[in-house]
Amino acid sequence: MKTRTLLLNSIALAALCVPAAFAQSAPPQAQTGSASSTTQTSASTSTSKPTVGQRKTDQQDRIANGVQSGQLTAGETKNLETKEQGLNKEENNMRSQDDGHLTSADRTKLNRQQNNLSRNIYNDKHNANTAHYGKGEVGQRKENQQDRIANGIRSGQLTARESKNLENKEQGINRETRGMRQANGGKLTRADRRAVNQQQNKASRQIYNKKHNGRKR
Repeated sequence: MKTRTLLLNSIALAALCVPAAFAQSAPPQAQTGSASSTTQTSASTSTSKPTVGQRKTDQQDRIANGVQSGQLTAGETKNLETKEQGLNKEENNMRSQDDGHLTSADRTKLNRQQNNLSRNIYNDKHNANTAHYGKGEVGQRKENQQDRIANGIRSGQLTARESKNLENKEQGINRETRGMRQANGGKLTRADRRAVNQQQNKASRQIYNKKHNGRKR
């Protein structure tokens, strides 16, 4: 009788242990699913398209790099910033019509225009036109001022409109300097250098004022 009771108790104990052992050896499906979901969310975030604002920042950085490297002339930079300014105006108009928001159609249109501008930046940076400053004092000041403009574009201290206006003035100084050189066998007279230096002083003050006027991109 005792032997039979002991046998029955052993069978019952074994029956209880089997489900527990199976549960411990089974894969954690809920955790696996959660990890998979986290991985998918992370992948989705890493491949999400940049926003309109992010693309503007990226393109201004590319313009700044082109200015600083000399790949973009003052005229090319002026034209690119004119287009950037136009895009900014259009975006502001779109937002004003929808309580500060952009509709899906708005974003699609702006993205297409930013694609066009992106190609313009690439083409201007890789064409045969480059900025030539020269080794003299006039050339060194031109290069220094272009570096200051580039830093202002990159930091956001200069808006597209301000950058356009500054580069328009730089383009004018460059054009006048070339005219002076052509009139004197490729050289600048003392009077020429004095006149150009005065214009560069004025341009330098304008760069400073626009970078410190509180306006941000």
